[in-house]
Amino acid sequence: MHLGNARTALLAWLHSRAQGGRHLLRFEDLDTGRVRAWAYDVTRADLEWLGLDWDEEVIQSQRLDLYRAAAARLDTYPCTCTRREVQAAIQDSAGAPHGAEPVYPGTCRAGSLHPERPAALRWRVPDEVVCARDGWRGETLCQHLPAEVGDVVLRRNDGVFAYHLAVVVDDAASGVTDVLRGEDLWTATPRQVALQRALGLPTPRYWHVPLMLDFRGERLAKRGGAPPVQALREVGDGPGRVLSELARSLGWSVPDEVSAADLLPLWRTEIGRAALGA
Repeated sequence: MHLGNARTALLAWLHSRAQGGRHLLRFEDLDTGRVRAWAYDVTRADLEWLGLDWDEEVIQSQRLDLYRAAAARLDTYPCTCTRREVQAAIQDSAGAPHGAEPVYPGTCRAGSLHPERPAALRWRVPDEVVCARDGWRGETLCQHLPAEVGDVVLRRNDGVFAYHLAVVVDDAASGVTDVLRGEDLWTATPRQVALQRALGLPTPRYWHVPLMLDFRGERLAKRGGAPPVQALREVGDGPGRVLSELARSLGWSVPDEVSAADLLPLWRTEIGRAALGA
């Protein structure tokens, strides 16, 4: 966990506790090839060091049957297209990528073109406009799914279930009412709302908070040298000082050392500000 992850985790904890709610810790570890066994305990230790507790723990790699059952209830088809083939099909048509994400042109809708290849599983999205509301921005985002997103991958060709399906299933199973996460996931929210509707699941309230940036103005990331919280713990930095710096990065005026609980009144102010559209 680097400082950007820590700030989002802090805000999620503040949001839960400010409303007297239960707080969940979820390990999104479906891509097992990238998972390191030690990361679970390091993450728990980082959160505890910062004073962030939780009421329920979910490990996605232990819930594959739930995702498999959900996918079986949807209108899906096998897809053997590679990313390069999708990009080429888009360039050869009148279509164009939607931002950085190409819109799948439906190449395999009528049947897989390469049955000898391992197949991904795509969801045939409904032909409709789906809207999502964000509490932080006070904005609504609407997307016509076929034109702006395309048929969504629910399971990759290596058998890994997709993030969008897993979090929708997990949120409903855990009774999640509020989701606070980074703003990089904002544009993916309408497809998750569409999945919730197709599966008959409730839609939680969403809060997409700004990402923490480095000195270049780029998203803070490990590959860019973002310091891990573990390193700060091990060199003897105090959690109060780290929490203070995280709060100040949001423009909050706080002392040099604070506890997570000290920040609850400031978050309640943020909730009120967002509710009023200020």
